[in-house]
Amino acid sequence: MLLSCLAAGIAHADERDDQSACVQLKSFAAAGVEVTSATMAYPAPTWEPPGNAPRKRAVHQPFCRVEGMIEQRIGFEAWLPAMAIWNGRLLGAGVGGDAGVYNYHDLARGVDGGFATITNDSGHKVTEANWMMRGEAVLDYTHRSQHLMNVAGRALIDAFYETGPHHAYFLGCSGGGRQGLKEMQRFPGDYDGIVAGAGGPTMPVMSVRHLWQALYQQQNPDGAMADRDWDIVARAAVEQCDADDGVVDGVIENPARCDFDPSSVQCAAGATGQCLSPAQVRTVKTFYAPMRDEHGNRMDSGLVPGVRTRPGPPSPLLLPLFAEGAHHDPDWSADDFHRADDLALVNAEMPEMRADDPDISAFAARGGRAILYQGWWDPSIVAHLSIDYYESVVAEMGKARSDEVIRLFMVPGMLHCRGGAGVDELGGAYAGLPIGDADHDALAAVVRWVEQGKAPDAIIGSRRENDEIVRQHVLCPYPQQAVFRGGNPANADSYECAAP
Repeated sequence: MLLSCLAAGIAHADERDDQSACVQLKSFAAAGVEVTSATMAYPAPTWEPPGNAPRKRAVHQPFCRVEGMIEQRIGFEAWLPAMAIWNGRLLGAGVGGDAGVYNYHDLARGVDGGFATITNDSGHKVTEANWMMRGEAVLDYTHRSQHLMNVAGRALIDAFYETGPHHAYFLGCSGGGRQGLKEMQRFPGDYDGIVAGAGGPTMPVMSVRHLWQALYQQQNPDGAMADRDWDIVARAAVEQCDADDGVVDGVIENPARCDFDPSSVQCAAGATGQCLSPAQVRTVKTFYAPMRDEHGNRMDSGLVPGVRTRPGPPSPLLLPLFAEGAHHDPDWSADDFHRADDLALVNAEMPEMRADDPDISAFAARGGRAILYQGWWDPSIVAHLSIDYYESVVAEMGKARSDEVIRLFMVPGMLHCRGGAGVDELGGAYAGLPIGDADHDALAAVVRWVEQGKAPDAIIGSRRENDEIVRQHVLCPYPQQAVFRGGNPANADSYECAAP
């Protein structure tokens, strides 16, 4: 009885210490930070941010929720776990798309894993019209807000815990992945480890492709492709190349090595149904080939077999990138789009939008480590963008040195950051599972790599259905791929990594 009373007293004392330290952050003034709110959250048994916050995830651990502004224009939230559960690390959570919101999902996942986690809105709100007309907002979006967030996060951590983090990590996918690449390239001292998914290192080129594909189908309506048409293409590619890794499991292990001819799905004369018209086959072949500008110059590496165009409406960033960011004219019409000239203009007006600098020597010199991941079937950031960037780093550093610093994991069947026919739980951004062990979780893997020196030779990805893991698969560091060696295809130990 006495022991239980003492334990309860210690718990209450800890709560008072957390509460007092949290309240004191309301008067925090350093690193350009203005704190607008600092309150302790005690999940009972869970807690979620109020309102219609995007991608919310329940929190299970007590934390100090700090809301505020950096340099009077960059909104942020820092969630600081109770002192008794903080693991001594900082986690920066990137935001994808056109940003303007917070990454509440990875804030929650980070706090539950013991990380002091911080995210920001990239210097604008999602409701702000024409924000790309503001040069300051563009610089915040491309790189500056993430660096300032790191500085602010370290200062807040020091004030709350009375000590700084012993290591710092970054996690992001899509736009968040690009932010991670920029941190590694531009601010190598910010983070010790980075997990960056589908970062689109040459994002302006990808945007040119998206707009070109949309305009091509408008100009060639007889060849326009609906979702069901792309499904036909995907099924045919899988049927042809599924067994290349030694097992038929509904997923192509390495689509780049799949010799697929879209003509195989062209309708025979008079046929309809699960086939494409000649004009649609031309569309698929045109899109699968490397994109060329109006002068015939190659602009990218094309699409891999089975992948499709981005479903649904275009990215909210697509037209503003050209209209507001490049032409500084919100009324600019895509009818005036010119692939070569508009790419050159984007690169000139917004050079920091690219995240393809292969020189990461400063990051490497201080012991930085990075895990990149990319879905093979990602329609938003096509696979070769990540592969091309990784290979440029290898060419810059040499294979032996680059293996000590950066590894790329290609995920068979995965779409953009999540989803698809294969596994998609690997501990990346917006992961459904809590932070796990280093063999199954990319964030835990980069922590182990940084702090224990053990590089990830493989990551086991999982697929969940109805909250149950129904399949696991070995993900290999590129250019290796998983090869089936026998057993249950749904078990990771049925595969080994080998050269393709």
